[in-house]
Amino acid sequence: MNIFKGMGDFFALDIGTNAIRVVQLKKAGNGWILEHYGYAPIDSRLTGSDSEEARRKVAEVIMTAVGQSGIKTKNVVIGLPSSKTFTTIIDVPMSSESELKATMKYQIDQYIPMAVDEAKVDWALLGSSLRAQNQQEVLLSSVARNYSEERLELVESLGLNVIAAEPDPIAMVRALSIPGATGAVVQLDMGEHSTDIAIVYQDAPRLIRTIPTGIASLVKSTVSNLNVQEDQARQFILKFGLAPDRLEGQVLRALENTLDNFAAEVTKSIKFFETRYPSVAIDGVLVAGFAAAIPQFDSYLGSKVGKQVHIANPWQYVQMTENDQKQLGPVAIEFATVIGLAKRSGEI
Repeated sequence: MNIFKGMGDFFALDIGTNAIRVVQLKKAGNGWILEHYGYAPIDSRLTGSDSEEARRKVAEVIMTAVGQSGIKTKNVVIGLPSSKTFTTIIDVPMSSESELKATMKYQIDQYIPMAVDEAKVDWALLGSSLRAQNQQEVLLSSVARNYSEERLELVESLGLNVIAAEPDPIAMVRALSIPGATGAVVQLDMGEHSTDIAIVYQDAPRLIRTIPTGIASLVKSTVSNLNVQEDQARQFILKFGLAPDRLEGQVLRALENTLDNFAAEVTKSIKFFETRYPSVAIDGVLVAGFAAAIPQFDSYLGSKVGKQVHIANPWQYVQMTENDQKQLGPVAIEFATVIGLAKRSGEI
C-alpha cells in the first residue's frame, strides 16, 4: 500500500468520526458524474476506540454505507485521519528523478516524527521551490505502520481491496481547489473534533496542519456557558450561528473564547506561509465541513484573519440528479474528504 498512487475502477471510503461516507465518481470531460454514494451515521465513541467490539461495529456501519450506495466494485481508496498522519513540505536540492529517490531515503529520517521502520512513508514532487534557487519542493507524508495496517485489515476483512490510502487533508485539497487560481488560498474543513487546514498555491498544498478544534469544541463551550444539553447546543450553533441578533447573541458570546483561539491558529498558519513565501499573496479562505454550516461563521472568521472568507463547495464540478441533490442536502457539506479521495487519478 502506498499513500499517493494507484488507480482503476474504485470507490472512496471516509471513515469519519461521526459518519461513514462512500462515493464513486465517473470522469466526464472537465468534470465528474456522481455514480454512487452512501452515508451512515456512527457513534464517535466507536470510531475513537481500539477495542475489538468497536472495530466490529465500525465494520458493520461501513457495509451499511456501501450496501445502500449500490457500489459494485471491490477496489477502494481510503482516507487516513490527520490525527494519525504527519504531512510536511520540504526543500531538497534540484536533481534528477533517480538522484531524488536516493536523496529522499536520507531526508525522510530527518523529518518524520517516528522511527522509519515504524512508519509507512510516501512523498510527491511539487516542482521547483518557490523560495530558494536550485531547490525543489517535496510533499512528505507518513503514518504509523501499526495504525495503517490495522485500518487496512479492517477494510479488507470486508472483502474489499484497498488500492491506495491518503491523508484526509490532501484529499480535501483535491475536492476544494479551483483550477487556475492565481493566488494562494487557505482551505479549512471542520470536522467533529478537529479542523484540517491547507494553504494551496498553483494547485498544490504548500502548508498542511490540523487544529484540535471541531464542532464538538463549540458544543462543549455552548453547554458550559448557556447551561443547555449537548443536542440543544448543537442545534443552537447550526441554526442561529454567530448572528448577534439571534437569541440575543447568546451563542456568539458563548463561543467567543473558543472561536478567538481558533482564529488565532488560522492567523498563525497564514503568517507562517507568508514568512515562508513572502512573494506569494493569499487571495482568501475557503471553509468546508461544519464551518460551512454555521451561520455567519465566514464573516466572523474574515473579520478576525483579515481575509475574504467564502463557503467552499466540495461538489463543484460534480454532476448529480435532482433527487441525489435533495437526499444529500443535509449532509452534503461533510463530503470534502471522500470526494477528494474519489477524484484521485494519480496526481496530488
